[in-house]
Order: sequence, then structure tokens, then C-alpha cells
Amino acid sequence: MRRIAGILTFLAALVFAFSFVPQGVSAKITFITIGTGGVTGVYYPAGGAISRMINAKKDIYHIRATVESTAGSVFNVNAVMAGDLEFGIVQSDRQYQAYNGLAEWKGKPQKNLRAVFALHPEAVTLVAAADAGIKTFADLKGKRVNIGNPGSGQRQNSIDALTINGIDWKKDIVAEGLKAAEAPGMLQDGRIDAFFYTVGHPSGAIKEATAGSRKVLFVAIPNIDKLCQKFPYYAPAYVPIKFYPQALNKEDVPTFGVKATFVTRADMPDEVVYAITKEIFENLDQFKKLHPAFEVLTKQNMLEGLSAPIHPGALKYYKEAGLIK
Repeated sequence: MRRIAGILTFLAALVFAFSFVPQGVSAKITFITIGTGGVTGVYYPAGGAISRMINAKKDIYHIRATVESTAGSVFNVNAVMAGDLEFGIVQSDRQYQAYNGLAEWKGKPQKNLRAVFALHPEAVTLVAAADAGIKTFADLKGKRVNIGNPGSGQRQNSIDALTINGIDWKKDIVAEGLKAAEAPGMLQDGRIDAFFYTVGHPSGAIKEATAGSRKVLFVAIPNIDKLCQKFPYYAPAYVPIKFYPQALNKEDVPTFGVKATFVTRADMPDEVVYAITKEIFENLDQFKKLHPAFEVLTKQNMLEGLSAPIHPGALKYYKEAGLIK
């Protein structure tokens, strides 16, 4: 009996020894993936900026973040809700539509979608080839125009802009469904006449479009007030010409826009969302240096454009920081 008792004591000691984690040793790592967009847009570097800041403090937060290039907002919402992604960058209009069961989610509201914070503003940018005879928005009729790939947020923005100005995208133009990264090359090759792109500026894709041998210009989108009145998630915006000196425009071009937002789902652990929110907000000056599109960010405007409920983990930080009462 004494021998058996001794063996049991020895085994208990082994279990204790292997289960004890000394102070300072990392706890279990939580792996997260952030869905972004095309590699030439701002979503991809935005996701990369967030992941780099989180990964730099993995010994503190015990979070390891990776970034995935995706088809955009609609894809990101669906993938987050399905559990294929933990976080996603989504246009503010798409967040609104998903949560309220509109557009692609008609009759299927995504009530477990949760907002974390907003990022940069995004302007609906219309780029046209100068030799295509497109000087005004009405000149798009009869032309071959890329409105964006299915699964992207920009596709509906393009359709809204066309519709409010009396252009039927199914009948009045030859609508292409290319990914944003493909459009500049297609424009320069003469295979399309113009393309829409909802994007933060400066944009690598837009720079590519303006840098080729085929001269291009930005086309103003009319009836912005009417559009914003009909869709409350839109706001007036402009394309800043200073970033695109090779375009033919001399002044900023009026348009409308949305915001990029960072979202997750309701069952994401509070401590994970809290850690990400705290890291970005408490190091906002550092974050803003990671991309020119972030220059306009403030703690206050990063809480604008959130139409889904704020995740409890983010809300905890906002209340601690006095940003929300």
C-alpha cells in the first residue's frame, strides 16, 4: 500500500509540475484573421497596420493576427458571420445593410454583427480615359464601365451613383464586374473606358491608373445632396488631386463617400476585442503614420459610421477612456 501511495504521490507531483506555468511565460495564444480587400486598395494595408501593432505586443495580449486579401465588404461580412474570419474591414453602408437585412442580406438581417471602430473615409472615385469622350457623368452612357466585382462594397455605390443620375446600369452602359486591382490595367489597355472605385486616398490602384500612357481624369458625380438624403450612410466627399499629379484635373473633384469600419461578431471574446481597441486608440499617433489615408483620424471620428451595435469589448474601452458615457 505504501508503494502504491508513493507512486500516486509521484504521479501527482508530475502532473503539478507540467501543469504549472511560471510567471512571465506566455499564456495560450489566440489566433485571429482580418479580412481586408484587394492588395492595391487601403483595406489591405489597414489590416496589416492593425495586425503589426497587435503582433508587436503578443507577449502582452497573447494574440497573433494575420491578414487575408479578400473580395471586399460583402465577402468580409459573410465570412465573419460564418466564422471563417474573426474580423473584417467593411464599408459603413454595407455594415448598415447587413445588420438591417437590406441589399444582399434582404430578409436575412445579420443581428450578430458587431462594430468595433471606424477607419478612414472612402470616396467613390470615378476614373475615365480622356480619349473615351467622358467629361461629365452623363457621358458614361454607351461606355464600357467597371462598377466593381460582386462581393465588393463599391459595386452598390456605383449602382447608386448611376441610378440617382438616371443611368440604368443594366441597359445604358456596358457594366463590367472586375476586381478593383484589375481595373487600372484594363483602362490603360483600352479594354474599358472608365471605372468606379470606392477607396481611401492616396490609393495605389488610382496612382497606377493615372501613371500610364493613356491620359485619365476624375469625373465629378452630380446630385450628391439628393443621394445623401436618400441614403443616410453616405456623405459628401472629394478626390484630393494633390495625390495624383499625372491626372488631367487641376482641382479636387466632388463626389460622395462612406467610411471603412472594423467589425466582428457577437461571440468574439471581449478581452480580444478590448485589447485590439485599446492598442489602436492609445497609440493612435503611431497608427496614423502607417498610411496617408489615416491622417484624418481622431478618436472621436473613429466612433462615427457604426450602425451595428458596438461590441462589449470595445465598449468597455470607450467607457474607460471617456469616449462614451
